[in-house]
Amino acid sequence: MPSHHFLRRAAFVFVAGVACLSAVSACSSSAKRREARTISVPSDASSISAAVAAARPGDIILIAPGTYHESVRVAVPGITIRGTDRNTVVLDGRDTLANGIAVSVDGVAVENLTVRSYTQNGVVFNGIDAASGGKGADPDTAYGTGDAVLTGYRVSYVTSYNNGLYGIYAFASRDGLIEETYVSGHPDSGVYIGQCRPCNVVIRRVTAEYNAIGYYGTNSSGGVYVIDSVFRRNRLGIAPNSQKAENLAPQAETVVAGNLVVDNSEPTAPRIPQGFFGVGIAVGGGTRNTVLRNRISGNTGAGVYVLSLNDYLPLGNRVEGNVLDSNGTDLVYAPVGASGGGDNCFSSNTFATSLPQDLERLMPCGSASTIGTVPAFTTPTPPPDGDYRTLPTPPPQPNQPAPVAGTPAGAGPVPLVDLGTIKVPAP
Repeated sequence: MPSHHFLRRAAFVFVAGVACLSAVSACSSSAKRREARTISVPSDASSISAAVAAARPGDIILIAPGTYHESVRVAVPGITIRGTDRNTVVLDGRDTLANGIAVSVDGVAVENLTVRSYTQNGVVFNGIDAASGGKGADPDTAYGTGDAVLTGYRVSYVTSYNNGLYGIYAFASRDGLIEETYVSGHPDSGVYIGQCRPCNVVIRRVTAEYNAIGYYGTNSSGGVYVIDSVFRRNRLGIAPNSQKAENLAPQAETVVAGNLVVDNSEPTAPRIPQGFFGVGIAVGGGTRNTVLRNRISGNTGAGVYVLSLNDYLPLGNRVEGNVLDSNGTDLVYAPVGASGGGDNCFSSNTFATSLPQDLERLMPCGSASTIGTVPAFTTPTPPPDGDYRTLPTPPPQPNQPAPVAGTPAGAGPVPLVDLGTIKVPAP
């Protein structure tokens, strides 16, 4: 089982505001003497891309209000890209540019701005791109089956909406924090974590709505925490899953805790290519995941659905202490072609309906399963596809508090997670 209380170590340190991407001794003496700078856009640099090109590790790119029609590639480690106002610093791809901010280096933070209308992703951290020196290598040849390449990333107080694939996307990347972020209107998912082991990422206080999928975690294993967030009005709320299209399957060890997961049956959201619809939390062929103390309601298919996916059976998943109501079926265990419990278990949940009936009696946590052949389950027929480009503009979102003086630039360490403090959220 994943650890419920631990402190992760960042793989980089900061000396005098400069990111040193291994040990302190690896930093040159000139780097140690160098002071972090603030490069203001547009007063010091005419564009965000120009500011990034002029930056050195540890610098801050500070962006004034305005609409910026550019795609920003980040190849300088340890910098912070920060808007002065979340709602009026807007990167707009005009449905022609591919990515809003694309990062291929360690330790970068993106803060307090809005990214919209890109054909692919709002903000992307790509370890495959890092491995290829920014040349966009083939994942199968550049990455193989080893550990993630990009180390250290953070997204704070960012609004990402109506982009063509993902709102926030971290692939082959580890040691991350995504917090206080709003994502809506994405045909794939609002937040995506893929192909990493261990991932060591905390996703907290995020709101995801009007996406095909709120959170999608394909082959993302080890130290993944999706906590204290809101997933509503998507077609599917939260989905840790195993797939053959990416490396490092099967997926394992994601903790989904303390989230409000409601009304994930939204007909105007973009359609999931496989047609999946109406589920709050789906564990698709995942292993040793924990679904703990979430409030899950109003999902027309299932509240929690543990299933097989891509020939991977769910194994060792624990569903405990959740409050479920007004779902099509509150708790569902129905992997295709499976018999027996696979060490999956359900205990201490508040619910009215389950498939099979008496699920907690048949598959309790801490005792042997007595389930035999599992029943079939079908999710509701999805409505026609929605056009992500026409979904509503989100309302203004809270700005990031003023940074504390002396706070170093860049991603920083991944925070401690203590599940003992996480409670079922209010309705």
